Amino acid sequence: MQKPAKIILGIDPGTIVMGYGLITVKGNEVSLLELGVLKPGKVKDVYKKLQLIFNTVSGLITKYQPTDFAIEAPFFGKNVQSMLKLGRAQGVAIAAAMRHGLEVTEYSPKKVKQSITGNGNADKQQVMKMLQTLLSFKEDPKYYDATDALAVALCHHFQTNSVLGKVGKGLKGWDEFIKKNPGRVKK
Repeated sequence: MQKPAKIILGIDPGTIVMGYGLITVKGNEVSLLELGVLKPGKVKDVYKKLQLIFNTVSGLITKYQPTDFAIEAPFFGKNVQSMLKLGRAQGVAIAAAMRHGLEVTEYSPKKVKQSITGNGNADKQQVMKMLQTLLSFKEDPKYYDATDALAVALCHHFQTNSVLGKVGKGLKGWDEFIKKNPGRVKK
């Protein structure tokens, strides 16, 4: 019997443009479900902006019923006001996920890039091109925020389905895995 599909919602938080991406995982097959952006930047009132983010994330959860929720952690910038605004946007997105009973996992931008491209310093276009290859879609989204969010979802899939994650709970790396699983190593 095949395991039911897993749906992962990834969020790239923002108060000007917030990206979201959803993937479906059935067995070993990963496919793109939805990809898009919300533009709360057009709303003047800061609290209405946050309400819009909360309602949009809640709506995505209600519509697609994700099993997993992953969000990009804020990076540390020089502008304190921007960081505060980004933190608020991230907070309401997390609150929406928790309101719907989802566990929240955060990934740093560097971890997401490394997981998708193998390079933690990859640029947004490199991430997008790799996603197009991995998930077999051709269109170039208008905003990188959408592909960044998709990358967060795929990163979550990779992190929760790695060999170490599946059979190596509590292991500290490949060396320890090999010592504990000599029969699984091919020479």
